[in-house]
Formats: sequence, C-alpha cells, structure tokens
Amino acid sequence: MTRKTSISRRLFLCAATALAFAGSAAHAADPVKIKFTLDWRFEGPAAPFLLAKAKNYFAAEGLDVEIDAGNGSAGAVTRVATGAYEMGFADFNSLIEQEAKTPGTKIQGVYMVYNSTPAAIVLLKKSGVTKPADLVGKTLAAPVFDGGRKAWPAFAKANGLALDAVKWQTVEPAIRETLLARGDVDGITGFYFTSVLNLEARGVKTEDIVALKYPDHGVEFYGNAIIASPKFLAEKPQAVAGFVRAFNKALKETLANPEAAVAYVKERDPLINVALETRRLKMAMDMVVVTPESTRLGLGAVDEARLKRSVADVVAAFGLPATPDAAALFTSAYLPPAADRAVK
Repeated sequence: MTRKTSISRRLFLCAATALAFAGSAAHAADPVKIKFTLDWRFEGPAAPFLLAKAKNYFAAEGLDVEIDAGNGSAGAVTRVATGAYEMGFADFNSLIEQEAKTPGTKIQGVYMVYNSTPAAIVLLKKSGVTKPADLVGKTLAAPVFDGGRKAWPAFAKANGLALDAVKWQTVEPAIRETLLARGDVDGITGFYFTSVLNLEARGVKTEDIVALKYPDHGVEFYGNAIIASPKFLAEKPQAVAGFVRAFNKALKETLANPEAAVAYVKERDPLINVALETRRLKMAMDMVVVTPESTRLGLGAVDEARLKRSVADVVAAFGLPATPDAAALFTSAYLPPAADRAVK
C-alpha cells in the first residue's frame, strides 16, 4: 500500500467516523414527541404541567410535549384510547369505566396526582344540611356525567342512606352553580374547588357555603391520574418515566410556591383571573394532592389494598358490567424513588 493510499484511507475512515458520530448525536438529540391532553381548561390545577413545559423539565428528559386543554375526563380517556394522544390527565374512575365497558383498552395510570376524589355535595347554609343524614328529601342538581352524581351510590352506602334519599335534577354544567345561588335547588355535586369558587363568583359568601366532601365521608375513590396508552408504554417506556420525573419535579415546585406556578397558566391563557386560579390551585393541592396517604407513600403512589377496594366501589356505584383488575389499571413502575416524591 502506497503512502498516498494509506493517507487517503485514513482520511476516509476519519470522515466516516465523524459522519457516524454526527448521525448518532443527531439521533440521540431528537426529542420524543408526546401529545398530552388535560381533563379540562387551563386553570390553576394545570399549573405543574405547564410549569414543567415552560421551565424545560420535559425537554431535559428528551421530550417534546404538546399540552392541550380537555373537555372532561371521559374525553381525555377517549383521546388516549384512540391513539390521538400518547398521554393524558383524567379521572381514574373514568379509566375504570372505560376498561369495564371496553375490556382490553389497557390504558394505565402511571402517577396518581389526586390521591382522593375532589367530588363534593355543595349546599347553602340556609338548607340546614350539616351532615349526610340531613340530605334526605333534598334535590341535587348535576349533569348526568358528573363524577359526584355517578358516585352518589358509594356516598349513600358509606353514610347509611337509601339510593333514593335525594332527588336529582339534570342540568348543564354552566348553570349548575347559578341554580344553587338562586335557591332553585337544595344542592349540587361537583369538584369542590370548582363549585365553591363558581358560587363565590356568583355572589355567594364563603361562610354561607356548606360542602360535604366525599373523601371526608367514607368514599375511597381515587381522583385524577396521569395515564398513558399501551402502545406508548410498550414502545417508549423511558419517555413515560422521563415525563413522570419531570412532572414530579414540577409538582413539588408547585406545592412549594403555588403563586409562582400559576404564572405559567397565565402564560398559556392570558385571560385567566390569577387570584381566582391561585385559590383553585391551593384548594386542589390541600384537598386531594397532599393527603395522609400521599404523605405516607409519597406523591403519585397508591395503596394497593385501597386501590382494589376503590375499583370495586366504582364498579358498584356506576353499575358497570365487569370489575377490571386493579393492578392492570395502575402501575408504579414509572414512579421516581420515594425520596424524590416525599411531601415536605
């Protein structure tokens, strides 16, 4: 081999190596795209997701996350089930219902954000209701799909009430609190931190509102969870773990400084009322995120025995045709170490 040939070969090998390295680096730098759906509008409780996006916590995990507003938990589950979205944020009880009615969907919860259901029966003090037994004969308003209304059988059972102890009036979500504020109904069901603030916005004083929160009255349902499609879980497990790590970091930051976190909701929707959404966020964190169980197990985790009971309770309350396997509905495999999820 001539000296000229040897030099040419070395140059070729160097160039080939450089190209291979560049191609590998470019491939490694390509972020994994995730379409993520919220359960509802850009309100206070969406803060940790939007914070993680804005502060590049997702990007640091090699993820390109697109966050869209939702139109309800059932819709969020459907978006993930159809493959339109890889991941989402939805009421875990909607996931149970989906799997019971359409077995084999195999969507899984990977991080339980709301350790308890936010559902509550909300009334005015003038109703005279101070405890569940006082509800007998009252009229409650809610949409047919409202989580609190659907969970009424569980609330009734836990408190020794007959299923027909109350009368139901079916209404659109937009007028639910208005009817209560006007005195047209005795009470309503809804998410506590939504209905109470909506009532205040309609002129009702805080001290005139009575709320019977489901978790305080024997209902063990879990609340909203981060969910992922089976296809994405199978093909991109590291991306799911990265998403959960980034979110967990953002959630802890939100808990430490909710006022700062709401600024990221404002960035996404400039029309929000910052003071209102800060209150909504704090109420959500205090009621359903930081609980005795999440303090014991860490954020995002579930108690396996309670999970199994809650699945059975949801099936009974919703009148579902089958009881899904609790272990198949939620996995802790993607959670960060317990020390990283500790509530401080």
